[in-house]
Amino acid sequence: MVRHHQPRKGSVAFSPRKRAKKETPRIHAWPSEDENKLLALAGYKVGMTHVILVDNDKNSPTFGMDVSTAVTVLEVPPIVVMGVRTYEKTSKGLKVITEVLADNLDKELSRKISLPKNYNQEEAIEKINNAAEYTADVRVLIHTNPKLASVPKKKPEIIEVGIGGKNPQEKLANALELLGQELNGEDIFSEGQLVDAVATTKGKGFQGPVKRWGVRIQYGKAARSSKARHVGSIGPWTPSRTMWTVPMAGQMGYHKRTEFNKKILKIADSSKVDEVNPDGGFIKYGLVKNGYLLVKGSLPGPTKRLVILRKAIRAHGKSQDAPQINFISTKSKQGV
Repeated sequence: MVRHHQPRKGSVAFSPRKRAKKETPRIHAWPSEDENKLLALAGYKVGMTHVILVDNDKNSPTFGMDVSTAVTVLEVPPIVVMGVRTYEKTSKGLKVITEVLADNLDKELSRKISLPKNYNQEEAIEKINNAAEYTADVRVLIHTNPKLASVPKKKPEIIEVGIGGKNPQEKLANALELLGQELNGEDIFSEGQLVDAVATTKGKGFQGPVKRWGVRIQYGKAARSSKARHVGSIGPWTPSRTMWTVPMAGQMGYHKRTEFNKKILKIADSSKVDEVNPDGGFIKYGLVKNGYLLVKGSLPGPTKRLVILRKAIRAHGKSQDAPQINFISTKSKQGV
């Protein structure tokens, strides 16, 4: 009988597959945008459902027809612009110059950071304006409001977000204008827009090479003599070492991942939560109480996980037309 041979399985693109340091991801790259808007929005993953919409993709065989599409529901309580931070360009990359904080910060932030006492905002604004000549980039600090959502925590997440503008001086003016304001989903994104979803995936703990890498289960004598769910060989005699590419057991899941070009199908405020809430709420989440987004397809992470939606960084040539949604399913779904 001819033995079965096949190439190794499992992409090594994300190696080493270690646990993420923080559950709140940090975004390092931002697209260029002239419009005076933030470039990202944070929300909490509620669950999945399906909608019936009119297919507006001209290259699709179902163009103009009603199609059923799986969607992910994100609850997006208002985010607060709590600070403005400026950067200068150095030989070692961007370096923080200074930052300005908003007045009357939420008391829940004391669970996360030490709030400054006797803070003089006018002096901080004057200092940040004096450094505008050699400012290379401007970003804002936002914090979430989990206490408003059906998430069992009060400690807000603090996220650094890029902002639109033609140059650093315009970005600074835009950021100072938004300082201290509450922003909702419709203030940042529009229906039909493409975004990148950044989140920490589901954690699956310590797993063997079969589940972690998809290697073949050994068969015949090899399985009966020792064990079946392992790698047949972890390396040759020469070189006498184990390469990092060999599929081995270890941590699986709880990694930071980015999914590109996810389409926002619907943006709704808190007055329209009845359109999406099933009877009794979503399984393992509860009721949506704030504004929400419907994103086409799945998103990384389990229920209640923070998901950051960034303006698409490589959406060239893709349609961003808003679809017509005719039906949103509110039937409770198990295991999504």
